[in-house]
Amino acid sequence: MNRLKLMVNGLPGKVATVIAKHAIADEAVEFIPQSMTGPAIDEDEMPLDDVRIRLIKPQNRDQALQAIQSSEGEFISIDFTLPDAVNENAQFYCRHKLPFVMGTTGGDREKLAQTIAESGISAVIAPNMAKQIVGFQAMMAYAAENFPGLFDGYHLGIKESHQKTKVDTSGTAKAMVGYFNQLGLDFSESDIVKIRDPEIQKKEWGVPEAYLDGHGWHTYTLTSQDQTVQFSFSHFVNGREIYAWGTLDAARFLQAKMGQGIRGQTFSMIDVLKGA
Repeated sequence: MNRLKLMVNGLPGKVATVIAKHAIADEAVEFIPQSMTGPAIDEDEMPLDDVRIRLIKPQNRDQALQAIQSSEGEFISIDFTLPDAVNENAQFYCRHKLPFVMGTTGGDREKLAQTIAESGISAVIAPNMAKQIVGFQAMMAYAAENFPGLFDGYHLGIKESHQKTKVDTSGTAKAMVGYFNQLGLDFSESDIVKIRDPEIQKKEWGVPEAYLDGHGWHTYTLTSQDQTVQFSFSHFVNGREIYAWGTLDAARFLQAKMGQGIRGQTFSMIDVLKGA
C-alpha cells in the first residue's frame, strides 16, 4: 500500500501539533514539512521533533500550495483551524483539488457539503475525530431512531468542560441534543452548560491540572419527573492523543476512497468507523 502523504495545517495550534507529531513518527506516513497557518502567527517556521516546518501565511498560501503540489504530487491535508475559517478553508481546498480531513467545529455545514459536492475531491468532515466517542454517538443515534420518546417526561442536564481557549460549544454536545430530543427530552443547545474556568474545572470537576489546557469532559444526566430515577452518561478525555489517532485513520480512509475514484462526497467519522 502507498504511504499516506500528509500536510497538517493549523500549526502551531495544539491539536494540529499533536497530529503532526504522530504523522512524523508514523513510518507509514510521508509528512510534508509545511503548514498553512493563521494571520496572527509571527513565526516563519516551527521546530517539531527533528523536523523544521515552514509556516505559510494566508497571503502566500495560493502560490505556496501550487509549488507544494508541483513537487509533492497528490496528498491529503489535515485541517484543524478556527471555526470562523472553516468554510473559507474548504473552498480553498476544493479550488485546488486537494482532498482534506477537517475536524474543526463551526461553519455552515450545509454549505460545506455543497462546496465539496461541486468539486473534484472528497473530504472527511466531523466535529469530533475520537472514534470511541463517535461510536458512542452512533449508539445514541440508534436508540433515538428505534426507541423514540423513551425518556419522555425526564429532565436532562448536559455539561461540557474544555480548555479555556475553546471558544465554541462542543460539537459533540450539540449533536447529542438532537438524539435526546428524539428520545422525548425537551432541551435545546442553549441549555448546555459550557465550562471554561480552570478553577471550576479543577476544584469542582476534578480535571487533573496537567490537562487543564487540553481536555474534553462531558456529562449527560437524565432525571425522572418525581426524582426517583436517574441515568447518567459521561466521557472524560485528557489530552489530545485520541483525536490524533482518529484523524490519521480518517486520512487513511480518505486515501482509499480517492484511490477508488470517489469524488464530490463528504464522509463522516461514522463512515470511517464502518469503513463504508
